[in-house]
Amino acid sequence: MPSAQYSDLKEASVYITGGGSGIGAAITEGFVAQGAKVAFIGRSDATAFANDLAEKYGNPPLFIQGDITDTGALKASMAQAKDAHGPITCLINNAANDERHRTQDVTEDFWDWMVQINLKAYFFACQTALPQMQAAGFGSIINFSSISYMMGNAGYPIYTACNSAINGMTRSLAREFGPDRIRVNALAPGWVLTQKQKDLWVTEEGLAAHVARQCLKETLEPEDIVGGCLFLASQSSKMMTGQALVIDGGVVTTG
Repeated sequence: MPSAQYSDLKEASVYITGGGSGIGAAITEGFVAQGAKVAFIGRSDATAFANDLAEKYGNPPLFIQGDITDTGALKASMAQAKDAHGPITCLINNAANDERHRTQDVTEDFWDWMVQINLKAYFFACQTALPQMQAAGFGSIINFSSISYMMGNAGYPIYTACNSAINGMTRSLAREFGPDRIRVNALAPGWVLTQKQKDLWVTEEGLAAHVARQCLKETLEPEDIVGGCLFLASQSSKMMTGQALVIDGGVVTTG
């Protein structure tokens, strides 16, 4: 976990989508380690993970099992987080699905499902968090994107379309929410070697080719994303909004 401590994150009310596995689990642990009051939602049972964090840090996170593509369930889980921890002041839209697909194989149902999980849930989480952050007087929203659309990667066109849309939405919401002292930023990881990626997509040849494109010749682990997320959540970035922070070992360049 990152060594930096952010005093303003202690006792902060944080809500994370997909916080029980992969990058999301590392983020959940990162905020729990800061002393934040964390609630996270996930489809798979993460009770054991939450219990492990409670034992390790003495700061139990609230796990809510649910599907973010069910907007009603998403909103209900955020209300549950508010009841437990007070108004949400940090929202992290992390949950996503990069299932591979070819254009000619896409059905309307698959299109709708991909957009629901990779974009629609982000918007409605932001909408639901807004009045809570207005009540608190401030807030930070972090929308996870990916460098995949910047690279023009083939193999998952709906996913990359949603990644690009997340950046556009982030900029518009930053403008809309700014007068209420609510910041909205995007965070775009590179190829992070979660267990899912290792199980489904990583090959020795493919990984070597990707690392060759990085400036830094090391693979990315979920923990490498946590520091940037904590920074965007904290008051250390209090005048940063509408931006996209890339953590990819130096594959793409921005600016």
